[in-house]
Amino acid sequence: MYIDTHCHLSKEDYLDVDKVIQENREQNVSMIVVSACKKEDFKEALEYAKKYEDVYVTLGYHPEEVEDVDDEDLLYLKEHLKEKKIVGVGEIGLDYYYDKSKKKEQIELFEKQLRLAEEENLPVVIHSRDATQDTIDTLKKYKVKGVIHCFSGKKEVADIYIKMGFALGIGGIVTFKNSNLGSVIKDLPLSSFVLETDSPYLSPVPYRGKQNSSKNIPIIAEKIGELKEISTSLVEKVTTENAMKIFDFEHKK
Repeated sequence: MYIDTHCHLSKEDYLDVDKVIQENREQNVSMIVVSACKKEDFKEALEYAKKYEDVYVTLGYHPEEVEDVDDEDLLYLKEHLKEKKIVGVGEIGLDYYYDKSKKKEQIELFEKQLRLAEEENLPVVIHSRDATQDTIDTLKKYKVKGVIHCFSGKKEVADIYIKMGFALGIGGIVTFKNSNLGSVIKDLPLSSFVLETDSPYLSPVPYRGKQNSSKNIPIIAEKIGELKEISTSLVEKVTTENAMKIFDFEHKK
């Protein structure tokens, strides 16, 4: 059984969500964690969690939402974190790629959501883009664990996150020829990885540039196995166990 620990699922992206779920199951992807990171995404994601036994959800405000999130929105988030099948807070974090002028505001929003995760004893799913040091410094202030979403950094950074107790979310980027991620994960323990697609984005080779889906998780597992010279079945087994340790699926049904 595979688990996609980070994807996006909406009617805006997929014409037939039933078909998406069925195709996942056919590829042995038996559980997916849908990241709802805008307020308007929450309701749809929660509806899927109720409809499909395969679907679990993380809720949180993406750093790019910083100008649109107020205290009322944070209260709304806190209330929904108590619902069934909500397994984490995310994706939350920092993103300086397009706009560096809102660093202070992004950090404040990040910290407010980290406090919520602490209060609710939930793991966090971290988005960090062009903001590695601020992300690390902020996380060190809180007693939280979880996943560094879409990790693609250097081994030195990976080592820091792993030492802090975080798993690295490995997705389709590992299959890209122009990515250095493969050389990094060769030297990292399999116990530090979880699999993710970030679908409908970041499709792995040979589907790069096309719409992604959780059904492509086995392709990512196969690439990791190839890089580490181990079987795909071992990658499947260990990454699933890793995800189970982070997200309390059993008690959130």
